[in-house]
Amino acid sequence: MAVEITDQSFQETVLNSDKPVLVDFWATWCGPCRMLGPIIEEVAADFEGKALVGKVDVDNNQQVSVDYGIRNIPTVLIFKNGEVVDKIVGVAPKEVIADKLNSYL
Repeated sequence: MAVEITDQSFQETVLNSDKPVLVDFWATWCGPCRMLGPIIEEVAADFEGKALVGKVDVDNNQQVSVDYGIRNIPTVLIFKNGEVVDKIVGVAPKEVIADKLNSYL
């Protein structure tokens, strides 16, 4: 299950993680985000214990969204050692997302 990440928990959950972290920036009103949601949940299940998968609701957590220049959603960022190492904008197939995340394990 993807972890809900907030402005308040971002530092601890994402930047201080000892594992790669995939973060899905989304909003409830965003159609493509709703299409990507189940894919993110599958990736979260597949990578349990190997990587952290989380979601940031951009409407409720605007500071993190501004900090990382999120202008289009869905946007998926992959972090390793507190740094953004990869980015996917828009809906992508599960295989593409999984392959990118795998490359940072």
